[in-house]
Formats: sequence, structure tokens, C-alpha cells
Amino acid sequence: MSESLDSRHLSRLLDAGRALVAELDPQAVLDRILATAREVTGARYAALGILDEQRASLAQFLTVGIDEPTRAAIGDLPRGRGVLGALISDPRPLRLSDVSQHPHSYGFPEGHPPMAGFLGVPILIRGEVWGNLYLTEKQDGEFTAQDEAAAVILAEWAATAIENARLYQVSERRRAEQEQAVRGLEAARDISVAVGSETGLDRVLELIVKRGRALIDARSVVIMLCDGPDLVVTASAGEATDVRGHRVPISASTSGGVLERRRSERIADVAARLRIAPSELGVSEAHTALLVPMVSRGEAVGVLAAFDRADDRKFSGEDELLLSAFAASAANAVAMRRSVESDRLRSSMAAADAERARWARELHDETLQGLGALRLLLSSARRRGEPKQTALVVNEAIGQVEQEIENLHAIISDLRPASLDELGLRPALEALLERRRDHGGPAITAELELPGKADTDERLPAEIESTVYRLVQEGLTNVVRHARAERVRVTVSASETAVSIEIQDDGIGFSTQTRATGFGLEGMRERVYLVGGTLTFDSGDGGTLLRAELPLRADTSEQVTERAAS
Repeated sequence: MSESLDSRHLSRLLDAGRALVAELDPQAVLDRILATAREVTGARYAALGILDEQRASLAQFLTVGIDEPTRAAIGDLPRGRGVLGALISDPRPLRLSDVSQHPHSYGFPEGHPPMAGFLGVPILIRGEVWGNLYLTEKQDGEFTAQDEAAAVILAEWAATAIENARLYQVSERRRAEQEQAVRGLEAARDISVAVGSETGLDRVLELIVKRGRALIDARSVVIMLCDGPDLVVTASAGEATDVRGHRVPISASTSGGVLERRRSERIADVAARLRIAPSELGVSEAHTALLVPMVSRGEAVGVLAAFDRADDRKFSGEDELLLSAFAASAANAVAMRRSVESDRLRSSMAAADAERARWARELHDETLQGLGALRLLLSSARRRGEPKQTALVVNEAIGQVEQEIENLHAIISDLRPASLDELGLRPALEALLERRRDHGGPAITAELELPGKADTDERLPAEIESTVYRLVQEGLTNVVRHARAERVRVTVSASETAVSIEIQDDGIGFSTQTRATGFGLEGMRERVYLVGGTLTFDSGDGGTLLRAELPLRADTSEQVTERAAS
């Protein structure tokens, strides 16, 4: 059929084909098809009918050449009856000099411009009819065979361009979905890393709101966690002010309903549906919202609330699915973090109880028994009433009192040595080692590479000094009481970045013992954790080596405060 086309038609069709194939926006492709069809054939009016999924009627009808007032006067667009329907049932080119003479013609509705000449060709994509191109009212006569040939070729170009644009759109949508999925995985990874690195709950919540906001491009995101009958605002990101601690009753709020039903909700009108003012959540102004429950293993954890997309579009089903998946990961992270903190608290309490039990035994076994013996001694002397004997008993009692005073000084020093506060870590450790040597037990050798003066500029942070002292104190206590060792070596050294501690004995090790709480290991771990350090044990028949590494950073104090608070 192309052999009947003149050079003008061929040149224009080639240009149109190049432009159509290069266009990737579906709507732009359709507009260009209509414009090119009018230009190539000289039609006054052009229309594109797009079939529905059943390919039985027109789902869309696009026109060129009819102004808006005329379009409004015509009323409803055609659905594919009459001549238009004939082209649907019999998808072959149809050229008429007068459309009203066709046996299937229904006529035109009131207000429709007059039309006589008609040219229609189907647009087939992969062998199936996708739609039809309709041309009417050739400006300089009737439509010719060349016009029909040109329209057929243009329809073929159009089919290729439409399919290309559709595939490109699908590809772009999938790419966007994959990018969203990657962002979701990255967000979940960041939260998992935060939980795994023992970051406090506040930091985990901060990551959740920031990553959640970025995932769906929201203006603001707020987390509310369950606390009894209320939801409590615990974190926010974006255009939201900090109202942490504000409580929202579960029974009287839309957020609470989302949590109780365990089902997300998209809100198109915040003022009408949210039941509370957005300002109560720290959001000054909001029009739309997306509320997603945070549930971990069937347990309600809280609600993740997003307000207004940055591009002013409403939240979509895809946004809901993405944020719901993210909220599930976030809920697991919060539950895990809370579990870790509960375990830490129980461990800390157990260590504190063990510490108190230890001092209770010290006071009972030494001080209390010594005072009891002293009372018996003095009571016996009083009953005898012999001055000479009484004097001897008093002298003996004074000696026992002095011994108990010394014992109490030792206990007090173990609890919190004055030398640690007044002189610094090295003198306090030296005094501790000397007391241990005076009480017998394994031979102690020590290497202390620490600041030796009490000057503030040369001292380690107070938290670090206290932790080092306690680790050495508890480590030596374990060796004396449990290791059956003959020798023990203590090494403490400080660099610009860390303090290293080693306590090594030649005792029986843990291989023949049970690591009970009496060993004070949980207390050691808790102390090291609070300053961000590491603690390891290497134990066997040849003895035990305790190693601890405590970081020295500019933010050590802040980190200790944060860890203790979390």
C-alpha cells in the first residue's frame, strides 16, 4: 500500500514515526498521533478511541479539532455504537464519503458539528485491537486511497509507539518499586544495625521516624508507643515539633482504633477523621494522614503516623503497603530493644543484689562476729569485778575494736575508696593491691601505666576511673576466693584512645567451676557496657585471663549518660 503514497506523505510519515518512537510519555504519544493524523490526511477532526479490557466498547475517547464549548454541548462521549462500533466488530480500514449513509449510522447528537467524510483504521498491538483512529471532514474533498494508506501506516507506527511507551512506563514503575524496596531494606538494615550495636531505644526510634518519612516522602512522621491505656508520643521527624511524653487515650482516638484493629488507615481529611488536633502530636498543620499499627509477634507496640506527602498527593495503597512492611520491622526492633534493656536491667539488679549479699557476708562473718566476741569479753569481765582482770580485758577489747575499725575501713574502702576521688586511679589501685597483699593469698605483681597525679588535666574521666577500679577489685576478689591460684598479674595501661586491663592467674580456671553469680561476672559486664567497652574471659586448667578495653573519647561522658538512661 505504501507504493500508492506520494513523496510528501512518505516524508511526513517517516518524520512522524521517528517522533512517535522517540516519545516515552503515553499521553504525549496519543496527542502526537492525533496531530500527525490530521496533518497527513488533511482531516478537520481526529479522534482516538481506546477499547476497554473486553474489547467490546470504548473506554476512552480523545478528540482534536472540537473546541470546549462544542464538546460540552455534545454531552457524553461515544461508547462505540453505530459506525464506530462497526470498526470495533470488524477491525479493518473503513473509508466513507458520507458517514450518515452507512447502514450502522445512528446520526449525531444535538450540538454535534456536521461531519460527512469518514476514515477509520484500527490500531493493533501484538495482533490484538487496542483502539481505533477516526478522521472526519477532509478539508479539500473526500478521503483518498493515499489518505487511507497513510492512516494505516500511521496506525502501525502508533501501535509501536504506544507499546514502547507502555513498556517504558511499566519499567519505570518497577524501577520505582525496586528503589522503594531497596530503601525499605536499607531502612530495616539501619534499624537492625542500631539494635545489634546496643544503641539506646531513643536512637532506634529516631532512626525509625527518619527512615519512615523518607520511604514515603512524608512531611512529618510521629511514633506513639503503647503505655497502659494510652499512646505516648516518643519520637518525631520532619515538620513536627517535639512533644515527647504527650499522651493520647487509645479508646478515644483514631490512632488507638488503628492499633486495636491491627489495620492501617489512610485519612483523606485529617480535620474530620483524626478525632484529635494534629498539634497534639506536634504537627502544626496537616490535611492527609497514614496511620499504621506497629505489631510484633501479635503484641501491639505502637502506631506510626505519617502526615501529608511532600508532593501534596494523597497517600497511596503502595505507600500504605511500604510503610506497613517497614512498621513491622520497626515494631520488632522496638520490642527487641525493650527486651534487651529489660535483660540489662534484670542483670544489673541481680549484680547489685549479689554485691549487697557480698558485703552482708563480710559484715556478718567479720565485723558482726568480732563485735559479738567483744561483747562477751566485756560482759565476762564485768561479772568478775576484778580490777586487774578488768584492765587486761579492756586492753584486749581495745585491740579488738582497733581490728574491727581496720576491717570497717577496708570494707568502706572497697565500697568507694577516698583515694580514688582525692588522689586518682593509680594511687587507689596501688592501695588496693597493697591491702590484698597484706591479707595473704596469691602473690600479686602489677604494671600500672596510668597518670599518677590528681591534677584534673592528667586524670581519666571519672566514669572510666571508677570502672577500672571496680574491675580490678572484683577480678582480684574472684581470684582470691575461687581460683586457688599462687600467682596473679595485674596490668592496667592507658593510651590516648583506650584503657586496657588484664588480670591473669595460674589457678584452676572456669573449666572445673560453674560461672555462678557469686563470681561477679554480670556486674563486670554491666560496668563495661555502660562505658561502651568490651570484656572477655579466657579460662582453662592453666588459669584465667580477664581482658577489658574501655574507650577514651571526647564524648565518653555523654555516652555513659545516654547508656545509663537507656
